[in-house]
Amino acid sequence: MNTPTTPTAPGGQTAGRQGAQAAMEPQGLVDLRGEAGASFAVHYPPDAVVVVSGLPGSGKSTLLRRWSEQAPAVATVDPRAVHEACEALMPAALPYAVYRPWARLEHFRLLRASVRRGGPLLVHDCGSRAWMRRWLAREAGRQGRVLHLVLLDVGAVTALAGQRERGRWAPRRAFARHRRGLDRLIAGLTRHARGGAPTPTPEAASVLLLDHVSRARAAAARFGPPPAGR
Repeated sequence: MNTPTTPTAPGGQTAGRQGAQAAMEPQGLVDLRGEAGASFAVHYPPDAVVVVSGLPGSGKSTLLRRWSEQAPAVATVDPRAVHEACEALMPAALPYAVYRPWARLEHFRLLRASVRRGGPLLVHDCGSRAWMRRWLAREAGRQGRVLHLVLLDVGAVTALAGQRERGRWAPRRAFARHRRGLDRLIAGLTRHARGGAPTPTPEAASVLLLDHVSRARAAAARFGPPPAGR
C-alpha cells in the first residue's frame, strides 16, 4: 500500500482538507474521518473489487444500497441476501444456526463466481477477518483484478444504535469478535499513516476510511476511466 494521500477534485486539483470534494480516486490510505463538506463520488478502475467493511450496524448496507442505486450495472454480493435466500427454503421453525454452514458455503460460491465473472463488484463484509481479505484478493488477482477496501469506523455505540434502528441484532459474541478484529485493523492503519509500522492490508490497493459523517458524504462509487483532467 502506498503512503496516505488526499482526495482529488475534478481537473486534477488536490482538494483541501476543508474544501468540497466532487470526485476522488483513493490511492494507498485515505482517511476522511472527521471531515465534513460536500458530497463526493469515489472513482475506481473498471474491474475493481471493492469491499465495504465495518461493524454490524455501521451502515454498510445503506452505503452499498446508495452506491448500487447510482450504478445499477455493478454487481453486489451481500451475505444477508444469501442468508434470506437460504431462510426462504427452510422450515420456519428451523434455527439459522443449523443451516449457517450451508449459507456461508453458498455465500463463498457466489462471491467466487462474481469475482471470476469480471466487471466491477461491490462486496459487503465485516472486514475483521484478514484471511477473508487475502482469499478475496487472491481470487481477484487470478483474474487480473485489484482489491480496494472501504472501512467504516463509526464506533461501537453508533453501530449498536444502527442495529437497534434496523431491528436486527448481531449476536453479542460475534459483535465482540468483529470489534476486536476491526480495532486491530484500524490501529494498524493508524500506525502506518504515522510511519510507525508497515500496512496491515498489503492485499488492498487502497483503503478509504470513513466515519458516520464522511460516510454520508460518499454519494456514489463510479467504475471506469479516471475523472476528466487527471
